[in-house]
Amino acid sequence: MKYIIAMIRPEKLDNVKKELQKIGAHGLTVSSVSGYGAQGGHLSVDRTKTEKYEANLLDKVKIEIAVKDEFLQTTVEAIEKGSKDIDGYIGSGKIFVLSLDDAIRIRTKENGNDAL
Repeated sequence: MKYIIAMIRPEKLDNVKKELQKIGAHGLTVSSVSGYGAQGGHLSVDRTKTEKYEANLLDKVKIEIAVKDEFLQTTVEAIEKGSKDIDGYIGSGKIFVLSLDDAIRIRTKENGNDAL
């Protein structure tokens, strides 16, 4: 089993969800997060003080999904397809893949692949 964590631009979430639905993926967690990567953040203006400051954090969406090993490649491809910018701008996101030792469905006590 694998645990996929994807950091994407917020405006790409609907596209990613559609691509995941096309491949039959079900069960994902979405969180609003802030961070920065290669694009480095942005300059903000505090309107109450008319001062400029560097925020260094951009709004992102974190998607987490657990998959069986055989669905890893198609799931990653769906996330890539849904989140990619046409022009290839910096800041399109990142996908991390981790090994998942176990999963347990609380209601039925199923574990492993059966819990997914």
